[in-house]
Amino acid sequence: MSAGVLRHNRDFRLLWTGAGISALGGTVTTVTYPLLMIWQDGSAVRAGLVGFAALLPMLLLQLPAGVFVDRWDRRRVMITCDAVSFVTIGSVAISLLLGHLWLPHLLVVAFLEGSAQIFYRLSERAAVRNVVRPDDLPAALSQNEARGRAAGLLGQPLGSVLFALVRWAPFVFTALGHLVALVTLLLIRKDFQTERGPRKNLRAEIAEGVGWLLRQRFLRSAVLLVAVTNVLFQVLSLSLALIVKESGGSPAVIGVIGAASGVGGVLGAMSGSWFVRRLRPGMVIITVFAAWALLMPVVALTANPVVLGGLFAGMSFAGALINVMAGVYQVQVTPDEMQGRVGSVAGLLSSGANSFGALAAGFLLAAWGTGHTVLGVAAVMAAVAVTAWLTPVVRTTEYRERVNA
Repeated sequence: MSAGVLRHNRDFRLLWTGAGISALGGTVTTVTYPLLMIWQDGSAVRAGLVGFAALLPMLLLQLPAGVFVDRWDRRRVMITCDAVSFVTIGSVAISLLLGHLWLPHLLVVAFLEGSAQIFYRLSERAAVRNVVRPDDLPAALSQNEARGRAAGLLGQPLGSVLFALVRWAPFVFTALGHLVALVTLLLIRKDFQTERGPRKNLRAEIAEGVGWLLRQRFLRSAVLLVAVTNVLFQVLSLSLALIVKESGGSPAVIGVIGAASGVGGVLGAMSGSWFVRRLRPGMVIITVFAAWALLMPVVALTANPVVLGGLFAGMSFAGALINVMAGVYQVQVTPDEMQGRVGSVAGLLSSGANSFGALAAGFLLAAWGTGHTVLGVAAVMAAVAVTAWLTPVVRTTEYRERVNA
């Protein structure tokens, strides 16, 4: 019933569509950056540097971004983010059209786009609660996760195909997408936040968000465990690009594997609310970690695109379940006036080290090669799964008790 109600919620549809277009553009450029470095420069280290620059804002800006998302008008924040992305991504398209590829320019653009994405995601996650009814929140967040996975499904092959046709095309596509997303935000009527109380200083507001999350034993444990897995997937993603290249494949092959991964993610997101209603949150985490630990080592043993597509589809399906569970859990238990800060703290703890994962991936692959690197990633993943099972609060926490607490 919630899905039907959401179809008639004009403001949610506009928010969902605009954020989806932005996410699609973000996926296209995320795919294109390493392709640009590997196929044009032939350097895994430079590809790692660009990935590092794109992910560094997660480490540097998450906490202050959360404060400002709670202070500022969230719609205006999202509009500004789309405008910044339009200008910066457009500058890369122009540079490539003129036949120039300057690494420092690409590093700056990747950093600015990554920064805009942080503010945008925090604002949108917090805004959903204010444009749908409380009963519709799980369905809305499940649809948001499906939208993000669909962006991955479409964005990875689209980015690869556009890059194979002409190298500036992915950046033109992304820049125009941000312009369209900006227009959808201007058409939304509802406010994205409730009334705000008196402001404190920046440090006090950050401390309040950090302290609130750290007092939540389940959230604290889950976020730290997920942080390790996010670093591992940064290494695995770059490994995939090298596996395909070393086996004689083209960027389009990566796009096909990405499409398969996207299908798995969409299916996982669409079924996410079903699992949320039936499984304790900790059991979702433990099951997903175990599945990843089983699938990851197989990546080291094959270069077959069909097999790789199946493996990444399975991992993406499992990852979508965690994202839906975490999104519903965090948004429901967090006060509206703290949504941005709590989301930013969770994002910092879970994804802040991703930039170092991307940076380390380049050096690990250069030193160890793809096979040994992937097997090392799989071994660490298995250790994380065992740790999750041995952590009592993860294994035993009940969803209903936590939500009602």
